[in-house]
Amino acid sequence: MKILVIGGTSFVGRHFVEAAMAKGHTLTLFNRGKTNPDLFPEAEHIKGDRDGDLSQLEGGKWDAVLDTSGYLPGVVRKSAAALAGIVEHYTFISSLSVYQDPFAGDESGPLGTLEDESTEEITGETYGPLKVLCEKAVREEMSGRALIIRPGLIVGPHDPTDRFTYWPVRISEGGDVLAPGGGDSLVQFIDARDLASWMLKMIENGEMGDYNATGPAEELSMKMFLESINQALGGKANLEWVRSDFLQSQSVGPWMEMPLWLGSDEAHMKADITKAVAAGLSFRPTEEIAKDTNEWARSRPKDHEWKAGLSREKEAMVLQAWREAGSA
Repeated sequence: MKILVIGGTSFVGRHFVEAAMAKGHTLTLFNRGKTNPDLFPEAEHIKGDRDGDLSQLEGGKWDAVLDTSGYLPGVVRKSAAALAGIVEHYTFISSLSVYQDPFAGDESGPLGTLEDESTEEITGETYGPLKVLCEKAVREEMSGRALIIRPGLIVGPHDPTDRFTYWPVRISEGGDVLAPGGGDSLVQFIDARDLASWMLKMIENGEMGDYNATGPAEELSMKMFLESINQALGGKANLEWVRSDFLQSQSVGPWMEMPLWLGSDEAHMKADITKAVAAGLSFRPTEEIAKDTNEWARSRPKDHEWKAGLSREKEAMVLQAWREAGSA
């Protein structure tokens, strides 16, 4: 197949291109040429900005397109409209954040809305509803030739967010590691490589429709999650579980400062993935993801500025306060 990738050199797009080229597909990457521009010299590269002039794509013809970087509906509509006559199949990477409750339910769940649909400011509140409008734009422009993928937290090597990476790196260092809550809350995530290979199969098969895409296949508690990482990385860490209400009293922020923790033991990630699993979505073990992610993270510059996770200083401070409170 001839596949156009909008993006293609960062995280999910990068893994997708690797998977597609390994299977002999012909790839064209359309991006600004700013992120990892030397990757994939064997692929065709078209330098351009999807928010600008798309005339570079005129005259092309592709079997499918993967859109990895659409956040504003006007920009996505412009891309979909430009490609509608020259691609047969459009895959758009959306998000579970499109739902009013992104952590529960199947593809029929109620979607987020915006009072002002003309807004172009991406915030925690507008991100999901803007993705809803992006999906709508793709469906309208592609007339029944759209595949909408709604991932949860995407993890693994080359993740620029650090939201999962924090855990294997911190646990591999050993010592006393602050673990959030009682460990019973359920967590979900998907390795970018599993997501990429599955999307490729869906594109090869010409699948359409909406699909939640997160994992694993079975329910995974925070305790099972962190203990499996610790075991995979040598068991050097002592996981010290700190009650959620105490973490809140110490101003420990959920999700970004304490990745995969939603702020309470009652908050669970339970997005329904029955449809995607039936369509072939599968998952590598958490232990494998942890090892690979830790190995990749250790290859980054030592002065890497972390975007998520507790600082070691704050972690030590909270653990000390927890012990002094007699709660340990």
